[in-house]
Amino acid sequence: MSFSSDVKTELTDIACAACCETQLSRALLLFGRACSGVSLSLLTEHAGAAAAYAKAVALFSGVTPEISRSESGNYKIQVEDPDVLDAVMGELGETRNEKRQLCIGRIDRECCVAAFLRGAFLAAGTVTNPDVEYHLEFSCPSTHLAKELIALLEQTGIEAKCTKRGGVNIVYIKKSESIETLLTLMGATENSLLLMGAKMYKDVRNTVNRRVNFENANIARSAAAARRQTEAIETLRRTGKFDELPPELRELAALRLENPESSTAELVEMLGDALTVSGVNHRFGRIIKAAAGNPAEPKKEGDA
Repeated sequence: MSFSSDVKTELTDIACAACCETQLSRALLLFGRACSGVSLSLLTEHAGAAAAYAKAVALFSGVTPEISRSESGNYKIQVEDPDVLDAVMGELGETRNEKRQLCIGRIDRECCVAAFLRGAFLAAGTVTNPDVEYHLEFSCPSTHLAKELIALLEQTGIEAKCTKRGGVNIVYIKKSESIETLLTLMGATENSLLLMGAKMYKDVRNTVNRRVNFENANIARSAAAARRQTEAIETLRRTGKFDELPPELRELAALRLENPESSTAELVEMLGDALTVSGVNHRFGRIIKAAAGNPAEPKKEGDA
């Protein structure tokens, strides 16, 4: 099963008070595949969502519609009975013969807002696996309903945006914190915790990767520097200029040849005197200049 299906399974197990049951049913019908005086329909992969939709039709009309299966395995509900449509449309604020723009309307109670969003998600929502990406969306049957859904989400502090995909209005949420909030609000607390856990794992993994990359970059820089230093020392030995180096540079050069893979900090420890990393780097700079044909300056008072 997908993460989206797991969320819907959790949502269908939630018991509702009477006021919430009405808002849940309204959302299921409004955000179904079709909701008009001509037909009511839902097409879903989730059996629980189909059962909830059939229950919503029955709540408003007293008639429980049949749930069929398509060849692809989806659950389908199609209602075209005029009496059922009249009853349902009346509950939703219109008649079959006098079509008006269906709307969410005002929902005053916080529990009812949660129930309405739960119904909308069951009918038209999907959420991706948080191990892959953070994305939750609703397919809205009209631009008007999409705008009203965004307003309802904003009422709960959740930022959502709208786009069109294949002519369908899509209300979507990208921020992980907003998806966590919505899942928790709708009642999918277990899956909200799973999303939080996935996010924490990603954050830790990304932190570790950044540190590893940083360390690898440091190692690469250190290895490149050691290679330049060793090449300069070999050049001085090959050209007979090694013995012309001041004693402190010969000591450092010999130590580098003995320890070609050691870092500058490790060489500082081996030297055992008051030199710092910066001081050792300065001496290596003098060695490299000498190898390039510039005589190594004698050590000045106070120089490293």
